[in-house]
Order: sequence, then C-alpha cells, then structure tokens
Amino acid sequence: MKIWDLPTRLYHWLQALLFTLLAASGFSGNGPHELLGIGLAVLVAWRIAWGVAGSDTSRFKKFIRSPKTVIRYLKGNQPHDGVGHNPAGGWMVVLLLSLLVTQCFIGMSLAGFFDPLISDNSILYDFDLLVTLHVWLAYLLVASVVLHVGAIAVYKMKGKSLVKAMLTGKHASVMDNVSIIFRSNIRAVILLGMVGGAMGFLLNLQA
Repeated sequence: MKIWDLPTRLYHWLQALLFTLLAASGFSGNGPHELLGIGLAVLVAWRIAWGVAGSDTSRFKKFIRSPKTVIRYLKGNQPHDGVGHNPAGGWMVVLLLSLLVTQCFIGMSLAGFFDPLISDNSILYDFDLLVTLHVWLAYLLVASVVLHVGAIAVYKMKGKSLVKAMLTGKHASVMDNVSIIFRSNIRAVILLGMVGGAMGFLLNLQA
C-alpha cells in the first residue's frame, strides 16, 4: 500500500544528498558550501510547509505524539497503530528539522544574509560565537543522522525495510483498507515556488 507521497520522498533523498555534500565541504573547507546551504535552506522550508499543508503521512499533526506515548512505544508497551512515522520516528523528524533550521539560520547569518534586517549590536554579529555554534551543530547533526541510520538498520533486521518504502512510497505491512489522504503534487510545486521566492527576496536584499 502507498504511504509516502512523491514530494516527501524527493525531500528525503535530496536532504540526504545535500547534507552529505555540505558536511564534506564544511569539514574539508572545499566546495560550494554557501550555495549548498542555500539549497538546503529552501528544501527544509519546503518540508516544513509540506508538514502543514501536505499529505496525511507528511503532516506533523499526524505523527507527532506525546512524550508519554513515545516512552511507552520504546518500551514495547505502545503499538504503532497508524501508518507512516512511528512515535519515536516522528520526533526524530522534528529533531532533524529543528537542527537543520538552526544550522541553516546560523550559516546564513555568517554569510551576511540577514545584515540588512538586523542592528549592529545583534548577537548575529558575534562572528566567533556563530562559527563555534555552526561547528558544534554540524557534529550534532552528524550524530543524529548516525542514530537515524542505526534505527533504520534495526528495523531492517526486524523485517521492515524503511529504505525501500521511502524509495517506492509503498509498505507491504500496511493494510490496504487504511485511508490516507494524498495532496496534489501541484500543491507541492506551488509551495516550493513560494519558498524559493522568499529565498530570492533575501538574496536580493543582500546584493
């Protein structure tokens, strides 16, 4: 049964690619780090918008559960009674997006994107502090990704291929009688255009 729409799957793999390239260029000091960062910022903003106005399995309100539910799930006392992200996986999505948003914001501050919008005494002008935060967040993101990949490997050993589901959009263990509302890909393109337009506005301010 289909559980993941095309925009969500595209986001997932593009995010993985851009993050890998950003980490490689950032730690090595080589490559178009700033340009890749702009691309990732647009991508993350698009995913957040899709998390509000997208398909059922992509919406935050559909997969974010209470801490109590997550703890019970991790202890094996709470079955995953829905489709898409389980209670723990839902919060991993929130964690990764939160870290990426913060990292992109700091990176854009270092690149001077927000200079026309802030005062000279803003914390965003503390270059050394921003560099330190950018580096530590990079390590934290790498650790979070390793944790994420490790969880996927555990589920694979349990016979649940999450990677295949994110490639094809389908998951064999989900019953066909489950109702999922999928939003139009056109809506996703419109949202991407709006996010890209906002980024273009920031770029023009910097110019």
